[in-house]
Amino acid sequence: MSTSTSVISASGERRPAAFWLTLFGSLLIVFALSVAVWWLTKVLPTFFSGNVRRTLSSIEFPVYAIALGLLANGILTLLGWRERLAAAFRTELFLKTGVILLGAGLNLFDLLKIGIGGIIQAVLLISSVFLTAWFLGGAFKLERHLRALIAASVSICGVSAAIAAAAAVQAKREQLGYVASLVIVFSLPLIFLQPLIAHWLHLSQAVAGAWIGGNIDTTAAVTASGAIAGQAALQYATVVKLSQNALIGLIAFLLTLYWITRVERDSGRERPRWSEIFTRFPKFVIGFILASLVMTVLINLHLLQSSQAIINDLNALRTWFFTLAFVSIGLGFRLEGFREAGLRPVLVYGLATLFNTLFALLLASLIFGVFAFHS
Repeated sequence: MSTSTSVISASGERRPAAFWLTLFGSLLIVFALSVAVWWLTKVLPTFFSGNVRRTLSSIEFPVYAIALGLLANGILTLLGWRERLAAAFRTELFLKTGVILLGAGLNLFDLLKIGIGGIIQAVLLISSVFLTAWFLGGAFKLERHLRALIAASVSICGVSAAIAAAAAVQAKREQLGYVASLVIVFSLPLIFLQPLIAHWLHLSQAVAGAWIGGNIDTTAAVTASGAIAGQAALQYATVVKLSQNALIGLIAFLLTLYWITRVERDSGRERPRWSEIFTRFPKFVIGFILASLVMTVLINLHLLQSSQAIINDLNALRTWFFTLAFVSIGLGFRLEGFREAGLRPVLVYGLATLFNTLFALLLASLIFGVFAFHS
């Protein structure tokens, strides 16, 4: 007779007690590392002054989160615990919750602050960069799911877009973690390089901000780089990035539609039902859209007291969920995945980022410089 203890989950499924202990242990590790990330971003810079303090303050949480996650990953692997805990790392849950909270912090009327120029730049940049990255992925013979994740992440908003694309095309978790790592690797140097280049080129604050917001993949990195470039540049960078974020839902729908009607059909699969498009469409993107619409209505109808304080709290909560997600990405990272993929995905991402950088500079110079297409 078995003496093992089991617990019934909320879904009615009986789980062994060891499962819940493993889940609790993994979550405890993730939360502890996330607190360490908070300390590194908020407290560590206060121990220094001058250039060292400014440099540390400009390093955003995703860098520390993935670094600590990778460090813990190595330690757990040496101890032989990683495989036991890995199944309980909730990377996608944290990412999806963070994306919904990203929508809650998006006031659609803020997009009008820089006029129609931000929307024009977002549409032209996303479509051009996505198609370029997709073409490069095909030229380098990347697997199609990985091509989709790279194209979405480099053209829209990094990891948030990658998680939407992963759900739309049903990519592997390892592929999502791989692309998320590429996002951080390529975003980090741009945080410092773009403000420096903008200064060398004598770009206006509007052009510099629009360039930064249109090119750098993650919202956190855009904020850090924009702050270095100047206060006005930060405002333009933030709103331009929000313009791109607002298009996540449309891109996810189009990618889902294309994948079901073309890619899977070309693979010999039977003709899909239209209802499958809704079934496959990432539901958290609907949450992102609804959260944005609700907050926009509540704020602009003045139905919320201290709306800015509420937005600040939502942004802080979003940062925590993204921190948990990035820590989990580091914890779940497998070196074997990088070895199997080789250098081709890195080259594709690098070339797509280079194209994004140059094309974003051209568009920002034309829309916010030559034509001054903003309010």
